[in-house]
Amino acid sequence: MAALYEGYTLCGLVPDNNAHSGIQGIEEERDSDHVVVTHGNRCVTLYKVSDQKRLSSWTVRQGQALTCPAVFNRLSNEYVSVSDHKVVRIWKEEDVLLDKAFKATVSSDVWRVHCSGGREPVVLFQRGGVRLLDALLSSPQQDIEDVLSPEETIRWSSDVVVETQQCVVFTTEQKGQHFLYLHRLKPNSVLRYRLETDQPGHAPLSFSLSYRDGHICLLYLYPSGGVYQSLVPVRGLGGEDGAPPLPLPRTLLLALPVGDGLLEAASVLVLDEAHVAVVGAPHPSAGAGKDFLCIWNTNFQTLQAGREVVGKMFGQMWTFSTQLFIPHGKTLSVIPFQCPRSSLAAAVGKLRASTVEDAPPPACVASWNNVLHGDKAPPPRVETRKSSATRRTQPATASTLDQVLQLSKTGPADQVQKGVEGLLSMADLQDLRPSLGQLASILVSRSRADPAFCCRDVLTQLLHTRCLCHSVCPDLVLLALDRRDYLVCQLCLQLFPDIPEAVTCACLKAFLSLSDVEAEDMEDTDLEPDSVSFMDTLMSRREKAGLQNGCSPESLEAEPQEETAAVPPGHVCPVGRHRAVLLNQVLQTAYSDAFILPHLKDMSSQQALLLLQYLQFLYLRCSEPPSPQTEGLRGPGLAQVLDWVCLLLDAHFTVLAMTPEARASLLHLHNFVKSQVKLASELGKMEGSLQELSRMKDKKDVGQYSIEVIELF
Repeated sequence: MAALYEGYTLCGLVPDNNAHSGIQGIEEERDSDHVVVTHGNRCVTLYKVSDQKRLSSWTVRQGQALTCPAVFNRLSNEYVSVSDHKVVRIWKEEDVLLDKAFKATVSSDVWRVHCSGGREPVVLFQRGGVRLLDALLSSPQQDIEDVLSPEETIRWSSDVVVETQQCVVFTTEQKGQHFLYLHRLKPNSVLRYRLETDQPGHAPLSFSLSYRDGHICLLYLYPSGGVYQSLVPVRGLGGEDGAPPLPLPRTLLLALPVGDGLLEAASVLVLDEAHVAVVGAPHPSAGAGKDFLCIWNTNFQTLQAGREVVGKMFGQMWTFSTQLFIPHGKTLSVIPFQCPRSSLAAAVGKLRASTVEDAPPPACVASWNNVLHGDKAPPPRVETRKSSATRRTQPATASTLDQVLQLSKTGPADQVQKGVEGLLSMADLQDLRPSLGQLASILVSRSRADPAFCCRDVLTQLLHTRCLCHSVCPDLVLLALDRRDYLVCQLCLQLFPDIPEAVTCACLKAFLSLSDVEAEDMEDTDLEPDSVSFMDTLMSRREKAGLQNGCSPESLEAEPQEETAAVPPGHVCPVGRHRAVLLNQVLQTAYSDAFILPHLKDMSSQQALLLLQYLQFLYLRCSEPPSPQTEGLRGPGLAQVLDWVCLLLDAHFTVLAMTPEARASLLHLHNFVKSQVKLASELGKMEGSLQELSRMKDKKDVGQYSIEVIELF
C-alpha cells in the first residue's frame, strides 16, 4: 500500500491573507533535493530539502513585485522570473542583487514562465501567446498575438514534454465556461477544447497534468469532490485556426466524501498512473474536518494513506521525486511518500513481500475461468518448505509479541532482553515496526518511573532496528541525558529523523556543560566506532599549520625546535575526543534556523565560547586537504560547520563581541575566512577567463599571417 511518512518543516510562511499561503510557486532546481520557492511577491529562495537549509535568497526592491514564480533553466544554470508583469529577470546563484542582473522589458503582460525536462524556458502571456525565452529576448518588444477572446482569462497553466516536443497546456474561463488550450511548439499550433461543467457556477479547484501512453492526462477536482480525468490527444483536430472548440470527454476517477458542504481550498496531484494525492478534503473516517492529506488508489477506489495536517489549508501542493510540499498554517512542510505498484492485493492491504522461494510453481496456479465457473476444482497449491514454515511461525510471533510487551512492564531487564532478542529473530522488522515503538515507550516510561531499572542494551538493540523515531518515543533522548547514557543519546541523534530543535539544543548544552571530571570519565564510554575514528584522525594530524601551506616535510626536519613552538589558536581541539564525537553528532542533526535560534540564545556565555572554539578547530581541519583515513567516516562537513558558526554568531553576537576570550578566535576566523574569500575570488576570475575562451568562436581566415588580441576583461 501507499504510505505517508513523518514530515518536517522546510520553512515558515507569512500568509498574505486568510485565503493565500504567500507562496506563488515551488520549482525543482538542479535535482529533487533542491527547490526554488517564490515567497509572496518580492522574494525567491533556494533550499536544500534534505538539510532544511536556505542556500540563497534574492529580493526585488521596494515598490516592485514578482508576478511570476521563478524557474530554473538547467541549460544555462540560471533563474528566470518576471516582475511587474513585463520585466523578465535572469540571474545566477552567485548574483546577490537582482537589480544588477539581466532585465528585459517585453511588450505584453506575462502569465507564467515554464521550464521542465531540461528544456528551454517557455513564456506564456496573459492573452494566450507563447514564446521560447531565447526567441523572446532576441527581440523583447516584438508583438505578441492575442489568442484568447476579450473576456477570456487564464486560470491555470503547465507544460509537458511529449516525446521530443514541448507543449504548453492552460485552461481559461469565459462567462462560466471553461476551455483548455494545447499549444505545441516547433511547429506552432494551438488546439482548443471545451471542458464539461460539474454544476452551474462550480469552477475546478485544481488541475494536475501528466503524460503516459501517448496521451496528455488532465486531472481536475471540483468543489463537489469529483475528481475527473480527460485524455487530451497530442495530435488532434480540436478547434484549431478559429474553429469552434470541441468538447473534451471526461471520466469520473474518484468521488471524494465531502459531507454536507463543498470543498473550498483543496488540491489534487497525480503521483503515478494509479495513485493521486488529495489535500484539503475530509478523511472518510474522521468526520467533517478537511485538514487532511490522503493518497487514493484510483484503480480500486481505495484510501491508501492519510495524515492530518495541522493549520489552515490553502489548496496548494507540489511534488518532486517522492516528496510532497504542502503549505498549511504558517509552515511549508515536506512529507515523504511511497507508492508501490498498484495491485488488488496492495489496494486491500493484503500484499506481503515475496521472494522467489515463496512463489509457487506456475503449474500450480489455478485458472480463473475454472474457479469462477466451476468447471473443476482448482488443483491444490503446492506449498514450499519456507512458506509452510512462515505460516507456522505467524501465530507464534504474535504470541511472543504479547509476551514481550507484558514482560516489559514488570519483568527484570535480563529477561526483557532475551525476549526482545527472540522476537527480533522470529519476525520481519517491517511487521513489527508499530509494536517496537510501543515496546520502547513502555521501557522508557518504566525507566523514568523506576531509576533502578536499567534496559540500556534493549534500547540500543531497538534503536539499531531503525524502526523508532522521536515522535514514537519522545522521552528516550531526555532519559539518555538524565542517565548520562551517551551511546543511546548518540544513536538517537544519528537515527531519529524528526528530533525537535529544543531537544537538539538540550543535548548540545548538556555536552558543553560537562565538568572536567565528567569529561575525563567519558573517555571510557562506548560510542559509535566510525565517529570516534573520524575524531582520532582529526586530532592526530600535525599541529604545525605551515605543514598544510606548502612547506615540505624535508624543510621542517631541519628545524625541529621551531616545530614544537606555540601552536596557533584553533589548531588544538578544546574538548576531549568523546565529547567532540557527541558535538559532531549534534552538528549533523537536521534543524530549521527559525526554530533553533531561540533555544541557542539560552546558552550561557561559557557554552557559546566553548562551542565557538570547537567550531574554529573543525573549520580549520575541514579546510585542509582531506585525508584518506577520513573517507567513509561520520563527521560534519565544512558547510555544516559554517552554518553553525553563523547560527552561533546570530544567537550570541553581543556576548561574543564583548568577551575578551572570544576575541582571538573571532579575529583568527575572520582572517581565515578573508583569505578563503580572496582565493575564491581569484578562482572566479580564472573561471570567467576560461569560460570566455571556451565561448570564443573560430574566426574566418584573414590571410597567411595575422595578429590577434584577446581581451578577457
